Amino acid sequence: MIALLKYGSGFPFYRLEGLQNSLGIPLPASTQWEIVEQVADKVYPAYEELIRQAAQGEVLHNDDTTVKILALMKGTSGQHSADKDADKNADKSDPSRSGVFTSGIVSVKEGRKIALFFSGHKHAGENLEDLLQKRQPGLGPPIQMCDALSRNLPQKLKTILAHCLSHARRKFVDVVSYFPDECRYLIEALAKVYHHDDRAKEENMSADERLEFHQKESSPVMEQLKVWLAEQIEDKKVEPNSSLGDAVSYMLKYWERLTLFLRVPNAPLDKDYTSYCTS
Repeated sequence: MIALLKYGSGFPFYRLEGLQNSLGIPLPASTQWEIVEQVADKVYPAYEELIRQAAQGEVLHNDDTTVKILALMKGTSGQHSADKDADKNADKSDPSRSGVFTSGIVSVKEGRKIALFFSGHKHAGENLEDLLQKRQPGLGPPIQMCDALSRNLPQKLKTILAHCLSHARRKFVDVVSYFPDECRYLIEALAKVYHHDDRAKEENMSADERLEFHQKESSPVMEQLKVWLAEQIEDKKVEPNSSLGDAVSYMLKYWERLTLFLRVPNAPLDKDYTSYCTS
């Protein structure tokens, strides 16, 4: 129950300690950790199996966030966990690297989703590469959904790369108060695409049916949008170095990856992996 509250419901040890004190049954945070650590090995085989199954996914989402792990920040991770192997999720391979991250990887296959988290010095792309090492040789490369940061990409293993359309849209949302007409045009155009995707989900379309539907309904919208974006730069309607110019240039630079859903079955629109349907 302690582990479920902490890792399943986000209930920090110190809050549970306060709750237990109010009930007259002290349970220090350090004791909670010891209890959880003692039973961790019993569920570790299931965790390994989740990693193996996640490696076979059709679509893989990955991203990073920073995390504070004192042992890794101090460069003492090896000594810290040598006796009990306390944190098997943490990457301790390169203590010379100062950054510490938690990489989230969500694997989707046949409608089933597996969420994995890896904490340590490695970036999301490196953790994804480690995961893909367990992929069955006969399977083709998976679709990878991420933003455009280079550290999200595996260096040695191939994926079919898609970038987050919502991330690109957010660049226009952030400057809509300064460029209302231009941003409104793009936001309304993408709203049509998302409406089409919602309809595909509501009608429970297969991956191929969804692709055909987007090619018929969304492709004309996106082609018209691409022409409009190019005109903003070519006709000097926006300053390239402005915030709007940066948003326009971003979409043009990554257009092929932002529109993968128009060419590949099951390719998502964005990192919200619940917003698209699978076969």
